[in-house]
Amino acid sequence: MEKKMGFFEKLKKSLSKAGNGMLGAIFAGGERVNNEFYEELEEAMIVADMGMDTAERLIDALRDSLDEKGIKTRTEARQELRRIVADEMRADSEFAADKGPAVLLIVGVNGVGKTTSIGKLAAYYISKGRQPMMAAADTFRAAAVEQLTVWAERSGVQIVKHGEGADPAAVVFDAAASFKARKRDILLCDTAGRLHNKKNLMSELEKIRRVLDRELPGVPVEALLVLDATTGQNAIIQARAFGESTGLTGVIITKLDGTAKGGMAVAIKNELGLPVRFIGAGEGIDDLRPFDADAFAEALI
Repeated sequence: MEKKMGFFEKLKKSLSKAGNGMLGAIFAGGERVNNEFYEELEEAMIVADMGMDTAERLIDALRDSLDEKGIKTRTEARQELRRIVADEMRADSEFAADKGPAVLLIVGVNGVGKTTSIGKLAAYYISKGRQPMMAAADTFRAAAVEQLTVWAERSGVQIVKHGEGADPAAVVFDAAASFKARKRDILLCDTAGRLHNKKNLMSELEKIRRVLDRELPGVPVEALLVLDATTGQNAIIQARAFGESTGLTGVIITKLDGTAKGGMAVAIKNELGLPVRFIGAGEGIDDLRPFDADAFAEALI
């Protein structure tokens, strides 16, 4: 419980600065809800990187709800907005890895923390009594395999790897065979960090996906895009590009402890329909946790 509270408090401390602290400040005091309130709130949402479309949608939903319930105070309005944001952020579908064997294909641009996230995911699933293994399919970056190997050793999980420059799809092929033979239930696949406008690298991701579908029929593949929270609205551009190649099913948001722009998570869900599956708020091995919509909404607002 102490660790969980520590993680939540860290998240709350960071997100309380969203919109340069404007989001929290708007609800302070006893002022009544009026047009000025809505204008200030919309501005704060945009500064917090929710984007214009998402901010307008949430404001409309809040206005309708407050009118319907006869709410006049900002204190009550804060609670209502938290409820609206939490409902907005809830996943529309179950997460395959919660129900049984699954492949988690981890994708994203350079520097967002994919390899580190895989190490933390392995530790998380071990703590839940699962049997994860890793596929080091980032054969492009010289230190990637070594970095993932260190995480595998720390977590005590098996890793399938080839040499630098090897065909990533071949690594995944061998990992799929080992996954079946050793009866593991979570396969964590690292992939090369890539710029989302590099056509050939996107084609490589498509090839990996085809190998997984062929070699592990019946095992669901969750394609999770790792996003750095500090990139703000640029994350939307990345998510759209990756979604075209990999059939994204969700996102992992890292570095939430280092930004006041957590509103981008709301924009990702609102504009692209992608649920947030995990969030990271710290460097520790336990600082990647399943996303909790209610806790996130409370921390943000």
